Amino acid sequence: MSLITATDLAKSYGAQDVFEGVSVAIPHQARIALVGPNGIGKTTLLRLLAGLEKSDEGRIQKARWLRIGYLPQEVSYSRSRKDELKRTLWDSCQEAFSEIRAQEVELAHLEELMADPRESEKAIARYGPLQEAFEHAGGYIYPSRIRQVLNGLGFAPEEYGRPLEQFSGGERTRALLAKLLLEDPDLLILDEPTNHLDISAIEWLEAWLRDWRGAEVLVSHDRYLLDRLIDTVWELKPQGVEIYRGNYSAYVQQREERQEYHATRYRAQLEHVRREQEFIRRNIAGQNTRQAQGRRKRLERLLREEAIARPVKERAVRIDFGQVDRSGDHVIETHELMIGYRDSDEPLFEVPDLLLTRGECVALIGPNGAGKTTFLKTLLGDIQPWAGEVKLGASLQVGYFAQAHEDLDPEQTVLEEILSVAPKMKVSQARDWLARFLFVGDSVDKPIEILSGGERGRVALAKLALEGANLLLLDEPTNHLDIPSQEILEEALNDFPGTILLVSHDRYLINALATQVWAIARQARTLEVFTGGYETYLDSQRVRAEARKAISKKASDKDRTPKGSGAGIRLTEVEERIEALESALVQVTRQLEEAGNDLEQLHRLGDLYTELEADLERQIALWEGLARGEALA
Repeated sequence: MSLITATDLAKSYGAQDVFEGVSVAIPHQARIALVGPNGIGKTTLLRLLAGLEKSDEGRIQKARWLRIGYLPQEVSYSRSRKDELKRTLWDSCQEAFSEIRAQEVELAHLEELMADPRESEKAIARYGPLQEAFEHAGGYIYPSRIRQVLNGLGFAPEEYGRPLEQFSGGERTRALLAKLLLEDPDLLILDEPTNHLDISAIEWLEAWLRDWRGAEVLVSHDRYLLDRLIDTVWELKPQGVEIYRGNYSAYVQQREERQEYHATRYRAQLEHVRREQEFIRRNIAGQNTRQAQGRRKRLERLLREEAIARPVKERAVRIDFGQVDRSGDHVIETHELMIGYRDSDEPLFEVPDLLLTRGECVALIGPNGAGKTTFLKTLLGDIQPWAGEVKLGASLQVGYFAQAHEDLDPEQTVLEEILSVAPKMKVSQARDWLARFLFVGDSVDKPIEILSGGERGRVALAKLALEGANLLLLDEPTNHLDIPSQEILEEALNDFPGTILLVSHDRYLINALATQVWAIARQARTLEVFTGGYETYLDSQRVRAEARKAISKKASDKDRTPKGSGAGIRLTEVEERIEALESALVQVTRQLEEAGNDLEQLHRLGDLYTELEADLERQIALWEGLARGEALA
């Protein structure tokens, strides 16, 4: 039996029909992606399946024991749920283990009773089976599971004790995702789960979902995730759902084949109709009148009952950055650069001396809050470096795509925004240009302030493509774009003859375009340069992870005899330092758990944890250097 079976679902809001004729089933351990253009009704269908809304027509059958975890795109709290925001992040996650925690309380109570001779016999009889059930349910390890999930989703230990009301909307969505993963439901329904995650958190979530035993239905614009995770694609259309087997790349290929097959059948039908109509026209009044009349009836029945619909070409953005003036060979140079704000006591991170040459595409990645946008604004000159200098090359025209679109004037219309960068353009030309970005008719007269995130992104791209820039600084350009628009932007950037510096958590885009990866390591407060694309960067991270495992193994070997050379002795000293730091981190983590809601203690321990982790990173880097020297010797 399927977990959920939906039959002939239809939904509308007022006079606006969303979809009809939707029939789907979710089997055990399914990995399903729901795709379709923005506005087609994907979120609505997820809410119907989750039981949060009712369909106008059709029915949904669910397994009686089914437990569903639903993640919306944005978390909102009704007035009746405002008290939930008073809870800390840790307390919220602990709610996923309410049964275990109830057992924990009962065990503690039984331990008190066992000290009373009058109650001890009964308490002991109850204690044994309860303790066994508690252990079997993971009672002794659930705090470590909470830490694992929170750390994987990018929460620092010092944030565990913060009330949810102090978190941003995106952070609250991450907090809910953590709780859902810990609850371990039978079915996860996730609406854009990677929206508020950095790349490392996306990688972690992908691995978690891949190993998870339950079923998953998700809406995501992350093509890399869809390729590596899902095995079925539902394509939502106004008249129902088309189902494809395989990952996202398989879906794209199958969809093209289906569309081509449909177009071939449609052309064949047109030719058949043309021949029949010609025969009828020539013979309706001649000797073959009866035959012509019979053919006419058959043709009318065909067109009425079996007509193949004309293929509909879907509207898509058309992006072209055109030909741009050639810049100098040296595009960006840095010297002893440190990124941060002058009024801060220390920089966000240090930058090695860089030389970016014409035609390169660099992907800048790092944790949320590490300073990626600050780095771009430093290159633009909007923010002064904390230290050092940036030098931009000759003949540069810089174009900037801002993540929050703060360069758009909220009081101007879409048309006025375009004319602001192309004042010599005629209104008719501006309208034609905006049509390439799906703004047609009255939509060009909409004020910027009422546009959705996706619409603002398209306005920003329309402006950027007119500027003739030969250096593009792009801060999350695929945010809010549907997958077809992402693919078209990717093609346009691939054809762009200039230089690109790209901040993105879109791994598919990075893998397709990047010639270098610049990664910000927040703990070490440094920027590292990796030559090659995203897969090259991942390979280096895997090698580093293996090195850390080897270090831990060697550092725990107490019987190791130091080598006679100075380098060998130094290597042993560093290994001992690494072992001590790892032990200290375990201790601090335990103290963070015990700190409860003591914010002062949490901040102090959080700072200590960060210092220890940064020191550990430095010692590991030192060990790698010494180990290479030993190997060469």
